[in-house]
Amino acid sequence: MFCVFLMCQSILAQNSGAINLNEVIISDAQLNNFSNAQSVLALNDSIIQKNQPSLTSILNYNSFIYFKENGFGMVASPSFRGTTAQQTAVIWNGININSQLNGQTDFNTIYTRNFNSIAIRSGGGSVIYGSSAVGGTIHLNNVIAYKKQIQNEILLNYGSFNTLDLNYKLKFGTEKLSAFFGFSRFSSENDYQYIGTKLKNQNGAFHNNSVDFNFGYKINSNNYVQFYNQVFDGSKDFSGTLAAVSKSKYTDFNTRNLLEWTNRNEHFTSKVKMAFLTELYHYFENKNTKNYSSGKSETFISKYDLNFKINSKMNLNSILEFNQTKGFGSDIENVKRNIYSSVLLFKHQLSSRFQYELSFRKEMTANYKSPFLYSFGAKYVVTKNYLLRANASRNFRIPTLNDLYWVGAGNKNLKPENANQFEIGQEVKFKNVSISNSVYIIYLKDMIQWTPINGSFWTPNNIKNVTSKGLETNLNWKKNYQLHSIELNANYAYTISEDNVTKQQLIYVPYHKFNASICYGFKNASINAQFLYNGKVFTTSDNAYELNAYKVANVGFDYLINKNNNIKLGCNIRNIFNENYQSVASRPMPGRNYNLNLTFKF
Repeated sequence: MFCVFLMCQSILAQNSGAINLNEVIISDAQLNNFSNAQSVLALNDSIIQKNQPSLTSILNYNSFIYFKENGFGMVASPSFRGTTAQQTAVIWNGININSQLNGQTDFNTIYTRNFNSIAIRSGGGSVIYGSSAVGGTIHLNNVIAYKKQIQNEILLNYGSFNTLDLNYKLKFGTEKLSAFFGFSRFSSENDYQYIGTKLKNQNGAFHNNSVDFNFGYKINSNNYVQFYNQVFDGSKDFSGTLAAVSKSKYTDFNTRNLLEWTNRNEHFTSKVKMAFLTELYHYFENKNTKNYSSGKSETFISKYDLNFKINSKMNLNSILEFNQTKGFGSDIENVKRNIYSSVLLFKHQLSSRFQYELSFRKEMTANYKSPFLYSFGAKYVVTKNYLLRANASRNFRIPTLNDLYWVGAGNKNLKPENANQFEIGQEVKFKNVSISNSVYIIYLKDMIQWTPINGSFWTPNNIKNVTSKGLETNLNWKKNYQLHSIELNANYAYTISEDNVTKQQLIYVPYHKFNASICYGFKNASINAQFLYNGKVFTTSDNAYELNAYKVANVGFDYLINKNNNIKLGCNIRNIFNENYQSVASRPMPGRNYNLNLTFKF
């Protein structure tokens, strides 16, 4: 590892190519190069466009992940393989963007239409992506394409509850230059009626504004510079419950910036990355007053990524990273945290059928004692239609700034959460159909939990050990015949996630989740349908109270209305059977609702 890191300075100017960058560049190279032993589910642009724009909606209907929402558009938290929201990492162009304050991402604040692809990587990924990558990782990628193009796209979407989805995208490119600009606004009065009552969802209005800008410049055939930028500005009135009306409000402002220089030659590909991330929130207990609490963090990341192609069958990838986070606010102490990381990844195609991967990570910081992380995976191609894969890894989640430095309650003696994970999977592929299955088990130690002490005083401690185990199955079938096309996707997850002491299922982790989507196209028209089943979940740690299982179905229709196929008209019916359901206790979700959309490309 020491030798590989020292080689960095001498290879930057060497030439010739290891990766074909003439067509596209994806910043998150490790997703493609070091995920062969794990399940990766990729959602293409057509799936992104057919769903509601929030990341919650897309993953709820197209992945194994369970979501709990405090009402439509409110805070959305995932449970991936029976883990918590803080144990699922969101990766933006290769950078972990989970909040430094609370350790998680609100999936309803991620607008998806400006991304080229979204990928779900199941299982541990802390060796590559750091803290929180325990249950799995969600990858949001922007592709830099060097080709001649200029394209504008406008989407207008309006529906029930005065819900507006506006998106504008501009793509411009030459053989040396690539640029993308995207603006979006997603807002709603969100005043839907609770099914079976005369009550409405009060104080639930929200708006999310996003601006994305990506730029790439090809200096020469071996050197590329890319810049990725995203700005998010959101505000939501926190809706109440069936029993109580709320007056609270929450505003959120985030910026993400990534500058990257890529150099490649016959054996080496090096990347220098510099990122700067900010997050700022204001919470109003009563939105009609000027009193609020706030929190802010600023994160600077510098990373050197060197990939060495030893020969046609072996790859060695080393990463050095420095991460500095500053925290401020009315509720946390002013603090600065520095983390130094070193990573070593190795991939070997031992034969035409067998491939294995080895990965290691070590972090150094003064704020906590970091464990040594590892990952080992293998893939064996039994026949051209059948393969096996296996993976074992150690992953972790570091204490957040809130955990450590919350005024009057933070615990500076917290240890990182540790998780050992084992997984076996198989894939079967034929001409039109593919089926993948995975079974896994996760042993989680030192889980951080906020618990009450002396009545109403809460503080975090490492108090819980958890075992999660389960099964995941994915099915894809597609068929094209003359002017007809049809595609079916289905996902099923069976999850047991238990406290090792009480043997009770963790709250808001369903035993069963199933979703399916089907799309039929003929000439210029297409119709699609979605179905979601979530099994019952427990809402208390003693499993005494539960939320019933629910089934939700959506239907959509699209039609290209001119011969150039650049104007598309569509409509959607959500919750077509008017299911009365809740994903969080006493917080009903909308009944049947409608929207119309119009897309222009020019």
